[in-house]
Amino acid sequence: MTTDADGALPPDLHRPEYGVATLADVLPGVAAALGTPVPRGDLPRDPLGLADALHGARRVAVLLVDGLGADLLRAHADVAPTLAALASPAGTLQAPCPSTTPVSLATVGTGLPPGSHGILGFVTDVPGQGRTLNHTQWADDPDPADWQARPTVFEHVAAGGAAVTAVGPWAYAGSGLTVAAYRGAAYTGAVGPGDLTALMRSALGEGPRSLVYGYMAELDLTGHVRGVDSPSWRAQLALVDRVVEQLVDGLPDDAALLVTADHGMLDVPAATRLDLDDEPDLADGVRLLAGEPRARYVHTEPGAEADVLERWRGVLGDRAWVVGREEAIASGVFGPVEEPLAARIGDVVALARGSWALVSPRLEPGPSRLAAYHGSLTATELAIPLLVATGSALG
Repeated sequence: MTTDADGALPPDLHRPEYGVATLADVLPGVAAALGTPVPRGDLPRDPLGLADALHGARRVAVLLVDGLGADLLRAHADVAPTLAALASPAGTLQAPCPSTTPVSLATVGTGLPPGSHGILGFVTDVPGQGRTLNHTQWADDPDPADWQARPTVFEHVAAGGAAVTAVGPWAYAGSGLTVAAYRGAAYTGAVGPGDLTALMRSALGEGPRSLVYGYMAELDLTGHVRGVDSPSWRAQLALVDRVVEQLVDGLPDDAALLVTADHGMLDVPAATRLDLDDEPDLADGVRLLAGEPRARYVHTEPGAEADVLERWRGVLGDRAWVVGREEAIASGVFGPVEEPLAARIGDVVALARGSWALVSPRLEPGPSRLAAYHGSLTATELAIPLLVATGSALG
């Protein structure tokens, strides 16, 4: 399966509409609402119209719930009545490509597509060093300021005089991903959902103007381990809904709350798991396997790109969209890719179709046992909500 000459994807995969309605457009819109619009090159400063939708709010909280896909939320509205009752100022948004947490967190923090900020996968090659970087286990090598060198929206808003705070898991304080995605915000580590709620509410009261960003990880982890069609996932969603209810109830009169997510998720049954370890031909000419089960980056030995591409296409068939790096970039799924960052993308890119996952129990025993995944470009993985609540003094 290849793209057409105009970069078209297979009909079940979709190119994120950067600068129209994606996760990258949320914080720039908030910045515009707070009177500090962010320069974004060719991208519009507030395509979601948040400056109008937030009705002059001087304090804005943005809660990102990991794994809260819009399709999943619609299917479980009875479990999350507070979320279901919130308004949607710009409809359903799209996650970036790949639709995975590190990429999305850098995308929301910078207000830019992945091809601009350079965090281009869950696990990526570190060019020229013969090793990979797992962005969720990243400390300070490579230096976050070099690996993700673009200014963040938080830096811009803070420079405009607003109090800027990020609240997330205690264990992530000072991590490479936290520094790369949230620098410019004072990071406050939360020890649980109740603590996160209290910390966000407290931070909203700082200064005459404030931006508070919160991140919840537990729903995504529950989905991965138990599946999104499980009692455990629904129970966790109910807890998320309670956090949102508490945030709404505690909003200052001049404040607004936005709730969004980083990606959706889907269960992957045994019948749609391709074990790469059982396909030895796929390893021929491969120097390094990166990415994750639904978004694979294959880095090849010098001169082996064409042969590896042909073999992966032949074995995977319609189970994945398999293209070379240049074709993947030309399709626009990453947004414009800056030349120094392109090598972080595999020589061969394989994005899963349907509910397929490309697992490797030998190389990745933990991730290969998960119940649910994300990372590719199906509608369910890309669709994320954007919901709003406003304080009593706002329209």
